[in-house]
Amino acid sequence: MIKVLFVCLGNICRSPLAEALFSHKICHKGYREQVFADSCGTSDYHIGELPDERAMNCARRNGIEMDHRGRQLHRTDFRNFDYLIAMDQSNLENIMQLSQKVGIPAKNLHLMREFQLAPEFLEVPDPYYGGEDGFQKVFEILDEALDGFIGELEKNHRLNGIS
Repeated sequence: MIKVLFVCLGNICRSPLAEALFSHKICHKGYREQVFADSCGTSDYHIGELPDERAMNCARRNGIEMDHRGRQLHRTDFRNFDYLIAMDQSNLENIMQLSQKVGIPAKNLHLMREFQLAPEFLEVPDPYYGGEDGFQKVFEILDEALDGFIGELEKNHRLNGIS
Protein backbone atom coordinates (compact mmCIF):
# COMPACT_ATOMS: atom_id res chain seq x y z
CA MET A 1 0.00 0.00 0.00
CA ILE A 2 1.23 3.49 -0.92
CA LYS A 3 0.75 5.95 1.93
CA VAL A 4 0.55 9.70 1.31
CA LEU A 5 0.60 12.44 3.96
CA PHE A 6 -0.46 15.99 3.09
CA VAL A 7 1.01 18.65 5.39
CA CYS A 8 0.18 22.29 6.09
CA LEU A 9 0.48 24.49 9.18
CA GLY A 10 -2.69 23.92 11.22
CA ASN A 11 -4.31 20.96 9.44
CA ILE A 12 -7.70 22.63 9.12
CA CYS A 13 -7.64 24.16 5.62
CA ARG A 14 -5.28 23.06 2.86
CA SER A 15 -4.04 19.63 3.94
CA PRO A 16 -7.41 18.13 4.94
CA LEU A 17 -8.88 19.51 1.71
CA ALA A 18 -6.03 17.86 -0.24
CA GLU A 19 -6.55 14.60 1.68
CA ALA A 20 -10.31 14.53 1.01
CA LEU A 21 -9.99 15.44 -2.67
CA PHE A 22 -7.13 12.97 -3.20
CA SER A 23 -9.09 10.17 -1.48
CA HIS A 24 -12.12 10.97 -3.66
CA LYS A 25 -10.01 10.80 -6.83
CA ILE A 26 -8.29 7.58 -5.70
CA CYS A 27 -11.64 5.90 -5.00
CA HIS A 28 -13.00 7.07 -8.36
CA LYS A 29 -10.02 5.44 -10.13
CA GLY A 30 -10.42 2.20 -8.17
CA TYR A 31 -7.15 2.53 -6.21
CA ARG A 32 -8.66 2.56 -2.70
CA GLU A 33 -7.05 -0.78 -1.79
CA GLN A 34 -3.63 0.39 -3.01
CA VAL A 35 -3.37 4.00 -1.80
CA PHE A 36 -4.02 5.57 1.61
CA ALA A 37 -4.07 9.27 2.47
CA ASP A 38 -3.94 11.30 5.66
CA SER A 39 -3.10 14.88 6.56
CA CYS A 40 -1.50 16.75 9.42
CA GLY A 41 -0.08 20.10 10.46
CA THR A 42 3.38 21.10 11.52
CA SER A 43 1.91 23.12 14.39
CA ASP A 44 -0.18 22.02 17.36
CA TYR A 45 -2.77 24.80 16.94
CA HIS A 46 -5.78 22.68 15.99
CA ILE A 47 -5.21 19.15 17.31
CA GLY A 48 -8.51 17.28 17.49
CA GLU A 49 -10.49 19.99 15.69
CA LEU A 50 -12.65 19.59 12.62
CA PRO A 51 -11.48 21.31 9.43
CA ASP A 52 -12.31 24.98 9.00
CA GLU A 53 -16.01 25.39 8.21
CA ARG A 54 -15.16 27.25 4.99
CA ALA A 55 -13.00 24.32 3.86
CA MET A 56 -15.82 21.86 4.59
CA ASN A 57 -18.34 24.06 2.73
CA CYS A 58 -15.99 24.35 -0.25
CA ALA A 59 -15.49 20.59 -0.34
CA ARG A 60 -19.25 19.97 -0.13
CA ARG A 61 -19.95 22.47 -2.94
CA ASN A 62 -17.50 20.48 -5.07
CA GLY A 63 -19.02 17.08 -4.21
CA ILE A 64 -16.36 16.05 -1.66
CA GLU A 65 -16.98 14.97 1.94
CA MET A 66 -14.36 15.66 4.60
CA ASP A 67 -13.93 13.38 7.60
CA HIS A 68 -10.86 14.50 9.51
CA ARG A 69 -9.67 15.76 12.87
CA GLY A 70 -6.59 17.95 13.07
CA ARG A 71 -3.34 16.33 14.14
CA GLN A 72 0.30 17.29 14.30
CA LEU A 73 3.17 15.80 12.31
CA HIS A 74 4.77 13.04 14.38
CA ARG A 75 8.13 11.28 14.17
CA THR A 76 6.38 8.01 13.25
CA ASP A 77 5.00 9.66 10.11
CA PHE A 78 8.48 9.51 8.56
CA ARG A 79 8.40 5.71 8.83
CA ASN A 80 4.71 5.22 8.09
CA PHE A 81 4.29 7.33 4.93
CA ASP A 82 5.87 6.87 1.51
CA TYR A 83 5.16 10.45 0.38
CA LEU A 84 5.05 13.67 2.38
CA ILE A 85 3.48 16.51 0.42
CA ALA A 86 3.87 20.01 1.88
CA MET A 87 1.58 22.88 0.94
CA ASP A 88 4.29 25.55 1.16
CA GLN A 89 8.00 26.17 1.65
CA SER A 90 7.70 26.98 5.36
CA ASN A 91 6.04 23.65 6.12
CA LEU A 92 8.52 21.83 3.86
CA GLU A 93 11.32 23.30 5.98
CA ASN A 94 9.51 22.36 9.21
CA ILE A 95 9.20 18.78 7.96
CA MET A 96 12.92 18.65 7.11
CA GLN A 97 13.87 20.08 10.52
CA LEU A 98 11.80 17.49 12.38
CA SER A 99 13.18 14.74 10.15
CA GLN A 100 16.75 15.77 11.02
CA LYS A 101 15.89 16.18 14.71
CA VAL A 102 14.49 12.65 15.02
CA GLY A 103 17.09 11.14 12.68
CA ILE A 104 14.58 9.62 10.27
CA PRO A 105 14.79 10.68 6.62
CA ALA A 106 11.66 12.06 5.00
CA LYS A 107 10.92 9.88 1.96
CA ASN A 108 9.62 11.48 -1.22
CA LEU A 109 9.21 14.98 0.23
CA HIS A 110 7.58 17.38 -2.24
CA LEU A 111 5.73 20.65 -2.55
CA MET A 112 2.15 20.05 -3.69
CA ARG A 113 2.37 22.37 -6.68
CA GLU A 114 5.39 20.53 -8.12
CA PHE A 115 2.80 18.25 -9.70
CA GLN A 116 0.90 21.01 -11.50
CA LEU A 117 1.49 21.36 -15.21
CA ALA A 118 2.59 25.02 -15.13
CA PRO A 119 2.20 26.40 -11.62
CA GLU A 120 2.06 30.15 -11.22
CA PHE A 121 3.78 29.74 -7.84
CA LEU A 122 5.18 26.72 -5.98
CA GLU A 123 3.11 27.28 -2.84
CA VAL A 124 -0.55 26.56 -2.18
CA PRO A 125 -1.78 29.84 -0.63
CA ASP A 126 -3.18 29.72 2.89
CA PRO A 127 -6.86 30.74 2.66
CA TYR A 128 -7.36 30.99 6.44
CA TYR A 129 -7.45 34.79 6.70
CA GLY A 130 -9.52 35.32 3.56
CA GLY A 131 -13.01 34.56 2.37
CA GLU A 132 -14.82 31.69 0.67
CA ASP A 133 -13.28 32.54 -2.72
CA GLY A 134 -9.79 31.77 -1.36
CA PHE A 135 -10.90 28.27 -0.42
CA GLN A 136 -12.32 27.69 -3.90
CA LYS A 137 -9.03 28.89 -5.44
CA VAL A 138 -7.12 26.44 -3.20
CA PHE A 139 -9.53 23.66 -4.24
CA GLU A 140 -8.86 24.38 -7.92
CA ILE A 141 -5.08 24.41 -7.37
CA LEU A 142 -5.26 21.12 -5.46
CA ASP A 143 -7.54 19.57 -8.09
CA GLU A 144 -4.98 20.17 -10.83
CA ALA A 145 -1.91 19.33 -8.72
CA LEU A 146 -3.47 16.11 -7.44
CA ASP A 147 -4.19 14.95 -10.98
CA GLY A 148 -0.49 15.40 -11.70
CA PHE A 149 0.49 13.61 -8.50
CA ILE A 150 -1.81 10.68 -9.26
CA GLY A 151 -0.24 10.52 -12.71
CA GLU A 152 3.18 10.24 -11.05
CA LEU A 153 1.90 7.47 -8.76
CA GLU A 154 0.48 5.61 -11.77
CA LYS A 155 3.80 5.95 -13.59
CA ASN A 156 6.00 4.95 -10.63
CA HIS A 157 3.80 2.23 -9.07
CA ARG A 158 1.77 -0.45 -10.73
CA LEU A 159 -1.67 0.74 -9.71
CA ASN A 160 -4.54 -1.40 -10.89
CA GLY A 161 -7.98 0.13 -10.89
CA ILE A 162 -10.84 0.96 -13.14
CA SER A 163 -10.35 3.35 -16.06
